[in-house]
Amino acid sequence: MIKKINNIYNELSKPQLNSKKIGLFITLCSIFGGLLVAYLAMSLLTFIIPGTIGEAILIPLLLNTLAWAISALWIALSPSKIIALKRTFFPILLFSIAIIILYTR
Repeated sequence: MIKKINNIYNELSKPQLNSKKIGLFITLCSIFGGLLVAYLAMSLLTFIIPGTIGEAILIPLLLNTLAWAISALWIALSPSKIIALKRTFFPILLFSIAIIILYTR
């Protein structure tokens, strides 16, 4: 079992051989991971901006596409698959924890 996990980790941590092509795995991580990171960041922004929800939602709606593009590009420029996974899951986890903390206050 541990040997299989090590094989998977070694396969994911290998850098891309041809850096001109982005793999399907990194592309899907960048599209969907960037989308989740952008939506969670904009949800967190609605909690942080003072005022009513109707006023506070205007800025995140305008910035959502920019945040999605930036986060998707940041994930897509990963040299290996494991770094793409880390760039996807760590911000999602961080924003989720921050939203839960602010929501329960």
